[in-house]
Amino acid sequence: MSGDAKGGRERDDGPGVRLSSARGRWVLACVVLASGMAMLDGTVVTVALPRMGRDLNASLSGLQWVVNAYMLTLSALLLLGGALGDRIGRKRTLVIGVVWFAVASALCGIAPDDATLIVARALQGVGGALLTPGSLALVRSTFHPDDQSRAVGAWSGLTGVAGALGPFLGGWLIDGPGWRWIFLINVPLAAVVIAIAVWHVPESRDPEAAGQRFDLLGACLGALCLAGVSYALIGASGGLSAAAVTLSAAGGVLAGIVFVVVERRTAAPMLPLSIFRSRLFSATNAMTLCLYAAIGGILFLLPVQLQTGLGWNALEAGTATLPITVLMLLLSARAGELTRRVGPTLPLVTGPLVAAVGVLLMVRVRPGSSYVADVLPAVVVLGVGMSLFVAPLTATVLASVDATRAGLASGVNNTAARIAQFLVVAALPLAVGLSGDAYTSAEAVNTSFHRAAFGCAGLFALGSLTAALLIRPVSPRLQDAPAPLCKSNMAANCPPLEPGPRAPQPQRRTPDPEP
Repeated sequence: MSGDAKGGRERDDGPGVRLSSARGRWVLACVVLASGMAMLDGTVVTVALPRMGRDLNASLSGLQWVVNAYMLTLSALLLLGGALGDRIGRKRTLVIGVVWFAVASALCGIAPDDATLIVARALQGVGGALLTPGSLALVRSTFHPDDQSRAVGAWSGLTGVAGALGPFLGGWLIDGPGWRWIFLINVPLAAVVIAIAVWHVPESRDPEAAGQRFDLLGACLGALCLAGVSYALIGASGGLSAAAVTLSAAGGVLAGIVFVVVERRTAAPMLPLSIFRSRLFSATNAMTLCLYAAIGGILFLLPVQLQTGLGWNALEAGTATLPITVLMLLLSARAGELTRRVGPTLPLVTGPLVAAVGVLLMVRVRPGSSYVADVLPAVVVLGVGMSLFVAPLTATVLASVDATRAGLASGVNNTAARIAQFLVVAALPLAVGLSGDAYTSAEAVNTSFHRAAFGCAGLFALGSLTAALLIRPVSPRLQDAPAPLCKSNMAANCPPLEPGPRAPQPQRRTPDPEP
């Protein structure tokens, strides 16, 4: 069979694949399954934490690292993953990422202890950094220009459906065959993705990326910064000595300072700091840190509260937040259209305040609470608030820089969201007094969860205040921008927007024009 029939012929130019064709449907199926695999994993891991802790006899700090080991490598390598796809081929990078993700998932599934599971999760994050940007990049580079909007919309909707099904499937697996199957199920899914990619997906790459260097030093320094700070925060509540905590924190801060110096001086930085010369871009990323820290914090502890504090099983806890996904699927596009008509300020001020009210309603969730009377109103209000701000936030980020840097802006904002969730998972238990084996006590979890609800509501309010002070009422470029793509974000490690292929960078760096 010819290379073209197998999808092996490289296609950097040409009209592209039509969505209505057989090959177009295969390409869409491939990227949806790849994204859905990663989304499913992110959706159910936090739900499985109490069961993992009991089976592996793990402390709370161990469970924090089960979440953060994945987000550490994912956050540090996400921008490099997109650059690698541009250089060696997006299909090739996606296939490598899927294989890597599947092997790491199998290691997670057979892990005999929490230390092995943490290492396997870190390896899984490397695979995620390769397949995550490659999924949407393939959609944008493969389909005919006339079909790209419909293809992206179909990808978004079908991936959202996968996210909605995640709690049902994950809860059933945890309560049935066991939590290990939330990882092992990735192996057959990966085999299907690889088969479709090899036989039906054409290759594409960015010819201008061939001569670019990879900023491996920047990626390593970024990872060391996050690891040092996270180790200090988790260790402070896990019995680590004061000297070790101080040394770890100092090392992380020092790595962060060196990272900034390196990124300013290197010829091809992973993170060009000139992009932050746009005040609007800086403001929206500051908002992203606040809002996604709040989302990550409350959705990290809510499953623990429902299972340990209220005694629910994994399926009940997993499906409790399903209204958030449904509301975002129904309302995100409308919120994006509202932003195009009235500007970003109104939804970016109002949405976080509504979300803050939803989180405050979770103070009513305590032992003896019912789903309909206590949990459902809180998650519905939270879902409405998130639906109001997620799409406008993404659209504002993309509109805050020159069009040639839109791919970079999306990747930076995606990484900022993950870093916020990474840090809040490390810091929140310490801040609310939950440490050691306290996550197994209904009384301790209940007290800490209510404290966390007030803290996360405060972060939402801080995000709203940032928008009110720094986001301009009307952004002309935003009104002319295309409607943003938004995915459901009920999982603590889901991105606001997958980074697409990097746009060609100008030969000479110039400051971004002030919006």
